[in-house]
Amino acid sequence: MLPETGFQLDVARAALVVVDPQIDFLSPAGVSWPLFGESITENKTVSNIGQLFAAAKAAGIVVAVSPHYYYPCDHAWRFGGPLEKAMHDIKMFDRAGPLVLDGFEHSGADFLPDYKKYILDGKTIIASPHKIYGPETNDLALQLRKQGLSQIILAGMAANLCIESHLRELIEQGFEIAVVRDATAGPKIPEGDGYLAAIINFRFLAHALWTTAHAVTRLQSSKDSRLTIRAHQQN
Repeated sequence: MLPETGFQLDVARAALVVVDPQIDFLSPAGVSWPLFGESITENKTVSNIGQLFAAAKAAGIVVAVSPHYYYPCDHAWRFGGPLEKAMHDIKMFDRAGPLVLDGFEHSGADFLPDYKKYILDGKTIIASPHKIYGPETNDLALQLRKQGLSQIILAGMAANLCIESHLRELIEQGFEIAVVRDATAGPKIPEGDGYLAAIINFRFLAHALWTTAHAVTRLQSSKDSRLTIRAHQQN
């Protein structure tokens, strides 16, 4: 049996990070739904991510989004892995350009409508886009460090791809990470179940592996404790 890590959530230094909460992943209208839809439905991923957004905002912790965008210049790449090539072929996360929003709203690259009230509230960090799977090519770690944070509650898409890649890199960057196992999903293809593969690795790598219900309870408990401490200090 793998040992427990002793991870304790400290909302004063924690952030919720949601990776790729976008239409092309999470909506039946998205181009990747045939690959990911079954797992998303089984895990109730869309609802669970929404619960995390709401709980994090209520708890007053930092919320950050690490999105995935492709611009016309990116389609000139000369090589790529199997999923990279598939994403380019189906025009996943396509935008007209880095400096324009023409055609962005309601496109596959746009955020899921149910999440916009949380993401577009003027407080959520929207990192620059990661380009393959991990945050090495965006400013997510910098944004979190500038907030003085060292813990991450990690959710979003896709489990064995961008979530696992964010997990591995951010661990190397010195963050403690709790992955929310049912606020993600993976592809099911003839070669195997991507979600199952990710869950196995999460257990080896993450400092904690939570359900959405557990994460929401932890956030609420931390919020209540912080309010109690503040009340005692004021008295």
